[in-house]
Amino acid sequence: MKKYYFLAIILFAAQFSIAQIDYNKLKKQGQSIVKQVNTGNNPLSNDEIIEGLREALTVGSNNASKAAAAVDGYYKNPKLYIPFPSEAKKMEQMLRSFGQEKLVNDFLLSLNRAAEDAAKEAAPIFVNAVKGMSIADGLSILNGKDDAATQYLKQNTQALLLDKFKPIVENSLHKVSATKYWEQLVVAYNRIPMVEKMNPNLSEYATQKAIDGLFIVVAEQELQIRKNPSARVSAILKKVFNR
Repeated sequence: MKKYYFLAIILFAAQFSIAQIDYNKLKKQGQSIVKQVNTGNNPLSNDEIIEGLREALTVGSNNASKAAAAVDGYYKNPKLYIPFPSEAKKMEQMLRSFGQEKLVNDFLLSLNRAAEDAAKEAAPIFVNAVKGMSIADGLSILNGKDDAATQYLKQNTQALLLDKFKPIVENSLHKVSATKYWEQLVVAYNRIPMVEKMNPNLSEYATQKAIDGLFIVVAEQELQIRKNPSARVSAILKKVFNR
């Protein structure tokens, strides 16, 4: 603060001769400049920072959930699309070569539909996870990178989300017949002579991929709020991010 005070005095003094200087007036002007530099035109309390960041994550989570849950939210989005499990790529290729193209495609469509269906339930889980955000976390997020809030959410909620989201995804897998298609694919593949039998855990795979996709969209929403004034849809968002 002293640095800015002396800088203010020097700047103002440069405009006048020594005989013309009103030191009391100059001191007040310098203090005013220091105050503006130190606090900005829109100072924030710690409570406002936390409220604004919670609002940002609430808005971002709701928008992300809505976007991911839309028809083709995963299936036609290259960033979110869920492919065959990596350990089963050989299985996919061989089944396609044995004329099971339709069954493979039906499974992939249903797998992504399951993620879209489950995404409808994601927002409340995300929002509930940020209630314990500390002031230190808030300051770190506010002054952090463009995905700092998303990374905070990921680091602090990953295990909880996996636990809570898994039954939702499992229900969705059954609902859209992904489980049925997967069982048919595994049976068909394991009947092929000389292949190594396999049956990766579809539920765990689909759950992790569905959550990964949601974090991608949450990060996009966070970037919008940070960079695009029109995405700041409430007074507290405008106050916190218009800096």
